[in-house]
Amino acid sequence: MSERKLVRLFNRRADLSPEQFQARWGRSQPALVRAAPGVRRYVQSAPLLRGYAKGPMIVDGLDEIWFASDGEMAQALAGAAWSAIDRDLGEFCAMPPILLPVDVHVIKDNPIPSPAVKNVEFVNRRPGMALEPFRAYWRAVHGPIASHIPPLVRYEQNHLAMGEYAKGAPPFDGLAITWFRSTADMRAGATTPQYAATREDEKSFLPDGHLPIVITQERVLF
Repeated sequence: MSERKLVRLFNRRADLSPEQFQARWGRSQPALVRAAPGVRRYVQSAPLLRGYAKGPMIVDGLDEIWFASDGEMAQALAGAAWSAIDRDLGEFCAMPPILLPVDVHVIKDNPIPSPAVKNVEFVNRRPGMALEPFRAYWRAVHGPIASHIPPLVRYEQNHLAMGEYAKGAPPFDGLAITWFRSTADMRAGATTPQYAATREDEKSFLPDGHLPIVITQERVLF
């Protein structure tokens, strides 16, 4: 069975500043996640603090946890170690995290530079578009178009696991994750013809307007 990645989305408690939230999250969760059975890799992605000058973020943090299989993920989530993880989150999060098991499709496969900025886009399909055509178009048509944006170093599509749709309408159909060497490179990329072509193609499968994004720096904990 293929590897499974779990993405968790967090919003901070109202009485905590972004700095306080990031420090508290980074201090306690790594050891607790490491203690959960079956965890292979753990990465936290924290929004750039200067981004809060524009207003609240869609999330105050997200992390990615890799398991060998769906079975190992399910076993971990049902265990005592995960209960300890959730109790700890209750001390600094406004609500339980949104859990998104995803299938990862690497569209542009380069090593992640250090330092880097990581752009996370919260993706939903165009109203009225069926799920399978959306997923196929995003991966096979749009992905190659976006991959040609010059400063873009790495590009992954994270498609929500199909089994999640049986539980009801999910908040997102997936996440588009891209890495750049700097925010300056990211801004430069948005001035290129390749970016313009990417934006134009979005009309074929995404809702009108810009999707929510958060610009982060990631911390590979283990």
